[in-house]
Amino acid sequence: MMRIGIDLGGTKTEIAVLDQSGEIVYRQRIPTPQGDYQGALKTIADLIRQAENHITTEAMIGVATPGAISPASGLMKNANSTVLNGQAFDKDLSALLKRPIRIANDADCFALSEAVDGAGANAATVFGVIVGTGTGGGVVVNQKLLSGPNAIAGEWGHNPLPWPRADELPGHRCYCGQDGCIETFLSGPGMARQYQSSYQESLTAKEIVDKAEQGDQQAEHYMQLYEDRMARALASIINVIDPHVIVLGGGLSNIQRVYENVPRLWGRYVFSDRVDNQLVQARHGDSSGVRGAAWLWD
Repeated sequence: MMRIGIDLGGTKTEIAVLDQSGEIVYRQRIPTPQGDYQGALKTIADLIRQAENHITTEAMIGVATPGAISPASGLMKNANSTVLNGQAFDKDLSALLKRPIRIANDADCFALSEAVDGAGANAATVFGVIVGTGTGGGVVVNQKLLSGPNAIAGEWGHNPLPWPRADELPGHRCYCGQDGCIETFLSGPGMARQYQSSYQESLTAKEIVDKAEQGDQQAEHYMQLYEDRMARALASIINVIDPHVIVLGGGLSNIQRVYENVPRLWGRYVFSDRVDNQLVQARHGDSSGVRGAAWLWD
């Protein structure tokens, strides 16, 4: 069975066709229409038509979206591409294509991809984490996405930073309306904002990491604090669901030092005599969203 995965992002839309073994046999990436809901639907439909012309057959279709369909209203919610919010995206796209589709949040698709044949393959439970522009997550148990009545499983970034220090309170205001969310500390923009707040110097997340690697003591001190914050945040996940593997994706997953330092730190926060959870980098990188969308059809 051929599977089509689509990753509808804020700036780009990607399509990939997976064969039965999970190999990508077709791929295309184009800009996402900005502020144009009908344009986004048409873009996806056009990509699917081109892909199926290439493989000369119809395929099962899965879509990774930046938000989730609310079980209460049937409409999209929590999408940072705000033109999607309040829309019956799954029904509209299915009607346009005249066939069923499956959709899931992009972080869920990332987690599923890495659990099926990525860095978490063969693990019974996987927590997939995207740390980039935002901080999302998804939970996979026995290669099946965990979902609940609110369609928000894995949204760890909108919990408060655990075990906060006095100088971390009340925290910056998050776009969700709360103060001190994990996302405001660990995302790329959050990392840069926290650094500027502490040192009155405006640097990007990458520039902070680079300065630490070059031996800058101020940047190194901040990186140690960042790693401790990540250790606290992930320890709270371990204490609740105890995943066998935690997979990091997104731009900040390329900070190689976190894979050694964060597990060394999280033991002081995890409620256990020893901590055997693994912290690993995503195998499929920025392809995980589109691959996970395709794997929505099992």
